[in-house]
Amino acid sequence: MRAVILLSGGLDSYTAAALVKAEGFDLCALTIAYGQRHAREIEAARVVARALGVERHLELALDLRAIGGSSLTSGGEVPHGRDLGAPDIPSTYVPARNTIFLSLALAWAETLGARDIAIGVNALDYSGYPDCRPEYIAAFESLAALATRAGVEGAAVRLHTPLIAMTKAEIIGRGAALGLDYGLTHSCYDPGAAGRPCGRCDSCALRARGFREAGLVDPLAVG
Repeated sequence: MRAVILLSGGLDSYTAAALVKAEGFDLCALTIAYGQRHAREIEAARVVARALGVERHLELALDLRAIGGSSLTSGGEVPHGRDLGAPDIPSTYVPARNTIFLSLALAWAETLGARDIAIGVNALDYSGYPDCRPEYIAAFESLAALATRAGVEGAAVRLHTPLIAMTKAEIIGRGAALGLDYGLTHSCYDPGAAGRPCGRCDSCALRARGFREAGLVDPLAVG
């Protein structure tokens, strides 16, 4: 069995890929360089892909900075110290990012003859992004069945979201049980010049809380 995994180099995508691999899938990893300010994650994705022993690792450049609309792809400031329980969608939301990424993964999966795509979205400990919700994933899976030759011919892809109902602590615990080295990953939205995590953006705060609640030490802990 072969699955296409969207691999960012972050903690979640690494864990999702490892869980899918543990189910017996051979992995083909897809990493998108979309003009993100935290491009350090692309380097992490390469290291993580090697650690996972993926069959293929495809990197695509798709610069979304021309579209903008996000502090990750424009000159706006990444929020620090934000209330993680706030109901608003933060400026780090990239318009339609998961739809764009999943469409590319769908195209590659159809070319490879793969019927499975995995993505590390999470609906509990996340930053309020609308394209991380179960209803979104279900809608995209329905779209994929309608919009591809494979789907029309009865070979529609399945979307795997092994982390979607987990807390960040549960995700880290599952990864630790699999022996994953989270020192290989990169989560920070606003790293310093040397690539060190800022420790204060949403992603850093969620990661820190997850490790704390899991009772584990983050190998990339700041301070």
